Amino acid sequence: MTSPAARTYLLDANAFVEAHRKFYAFDLCPGYWEALNAHAILGTVGSIDRIRVGLAKNKDVLWKWVGAELPAGFFASTNDPEVFPYYGQAVSWVQSQVRFLPQAKAEASDKADTWLAAYARAKGQVLVTFEKPNPATKKKVPLPDLCDALGVENISLFEMLRELTIRFDWARET
Repeated sequence: MTSPAARTYLLDANAFVEAHRKFYAFDLCPGYWEALNAHAILGTVGSIDRIRVGLAKNKDVLWKWVGAELPAGFFASTNDPEVFPYYGQAVSWVQSQVRFLPQAKAEASDKADTWLAAYARAKGQVLVTFEKPNPATKKKVPLPDLCDALGVENISLFEMLRELTIRFDWARET
């Protein structure tokens, strides 16, 4: 395993959406967003164009922050020849799994998750998601299961924050 300092992290949409809605609202924890932006500038964290498209659908405060704060190039293009073979492997793996229902298989080939796993594999990145593996599910292809099939390390957002030694300290107003 690479040392955490040398690792780069690829963020699933839930690192934005769940963080914004559940854990790190802009008004309560601006440090999360400042740290995310700082690591984006350093190139430590990023995501892909298909996640950006998904975030754009909401046109909310999160989307405004994404447009105003994240550096150009944060959302890498999946139109990359290095990614295509791994995307093909991901789709083939999904189609070969008897456990998934036909609709889950069809949806997986067009989902950002499949592209995320393929991009992370092609670029040697650690995928960051709140999703959990679920070998019993039939209606959805869990991102961690897809990562495991491609040999992509996947961790939670909290694990990434610890690895990057990001802390949010309380400050008392005086």
